[in-house]
Amino acid sequence: MTGAPRATSDPSFCKACLEKQRKIDALQEENKRLKDKLRRQERTAREEPFGSSTPSAKRLVKSSSPPEARARRGGAVPGHDGHGRSTVLEDEADTVETLAAPETCPDCGCALEDWGVRDRTVHDCAPVRRTTRLIHIGEGRCPECGTTHRRRVPGVLPKSGCSNRLVAQTATWSYAQGHTLGGVARQFELRKGTLIGQMHALADRFAPVDEALVAAYRLAPVKHADETGWRNDGCNGNTWGFFTPHISIFRCRDTRSGDVAEEVLGTPEMHVGTLHVDRYAGYNRFRGDIQYCYAHLKRDAEDVAKKNPDSPECAAFAEAFAPLLAEAMRLRSTCGDETSFLAAAASLRSRIEACVNRPARHPSIQHIQSLFREKAHRMYHWTRGRHIPADNNRAERELRPLVIARKISFGSQSDRGLRTREILMTVLNTLAKRTDDVVGALTRTLDAIVDNPELDVAAYLFGPAGIAPVPKTPPDSG
Repeated sequence: MTGAPRATSDPSFCKACLEKQRKIDALQEENKRLKDKLRRQERTAREEPFGSSTPSAKRLVKSSSPPEARARRGGAVPGHDGHGRSTVLEDEADTVETLAAPETCPDCGCALEDWGVRDRTVHDCAPVRRTTRLIHIGEGRCPECGTTHRRRVPGVLPKSGCSNRLVAQTATWSYAQGHTLGGVARQFELRKGTLIGQMHALADRFAPVDEALVAAYRLAPVKHADETGWRNDGCNGNTWGFFTPHISIFRCRDTRSGDVAEEVLGTPEMHVGTLHVDRYAGYNRFRGDIQYCYAHLKRDAEDVAKKNPDSPECAAFAEAFAPLLAEAMRLRSTCGDETSFLAAAASLRSRIEACVNRPARHPSIQHIQSLFREKAHRMYHWTRGRHIPADNNRAERELRPLVIARKISFGSQSDRGLRTREILMTVLNTLAKRTDDVVGALTRTLDAIVDNPELDVAAYLFGPAGIAPVPKTPPDSG
């Protein structure tokens, strides 16, 4: 029917029908929106937001363990040497106690005869609590010049209300072991602001140590780098980590720009050695050798089959290629000597290249193959020796405590707190790699600063004759 539309004042126009139609249209629109939202949630649950790299905490629906994993028995393999409790000798124990044998049998009341002694080793601990010292400091006045002199308080920095050992313990707990400053403040029954001020002052004293460790990192033949998120004052940012077997360097910034990597790696003439990264473009300014992480590449290869379940070609490629990358990452630990490693690495590289150069029709496979062909100069440095790993697991593992700290503390609250964190984490995590007594080493360093305010802290800690120098026989780089 044609003609002009009827006005709402037309007596034949039904207002109730118009209102119903409006409700129908609104419900249809809402139904469409909810279906789209459900479809997105189902896709996210099936595909996972970050593919194979999705952490377990981000998975909406967690699948049960595969049958082969459930079939494996836990614990050590048969024949494995045990690590159970062992009885210590008397000269190894801090205290030796003796409990007399009971005199009568509790069951029948008969007198007991001597049956020997049984030793039991028990580990105990003293309660960690704050102790408060009141120190009377004698003063002397020179009658000639009128100057007043007093002795320095041993074990306490100038203008500090906390002993060096308490400061060292707080810094180690908070920046090396992941405790919150609030929890440490409750443990010592101190104000949180007091400890925050102590940590800021400590970071100011150790800033030159951070610079010395950066210089040593640049000279390392094998190094690792990675980054993760970190919030500051409610704003998103990043923490960068740069690692070797003996050095840990952290940089907390509000950007993920390659300028941060350049700040640590230095100018091109300083670029030496092999840098392990996860293909992030921010490290492309490095002019030395770059080794891409095979763990990330292996996940990409596995995703080819997961994202194309109906493609036999993708399934065959993932089944053939991913095990080769896994074998490359295990090769350093399975080969006993350097000669056998070099031979096995050369053979494995040939097998990887054969798989990469094999004709493929699926675009996902071609993408992986093109990456290995076009970036071949960043794929095979691990074949030069066992000291160069094929993965970036060192950086991944060493950033994990920071990720846990981020989940607990939600980041830093100020730019100064950000700077304090990066300095103290750098110094303390490097110290933890070189000595088992981090608190003792840090306390002795602070005591030395009390005696000599002009002390070269970097040399005292990490110099050739320092408290924690680089070991002469470095551990495996991976």
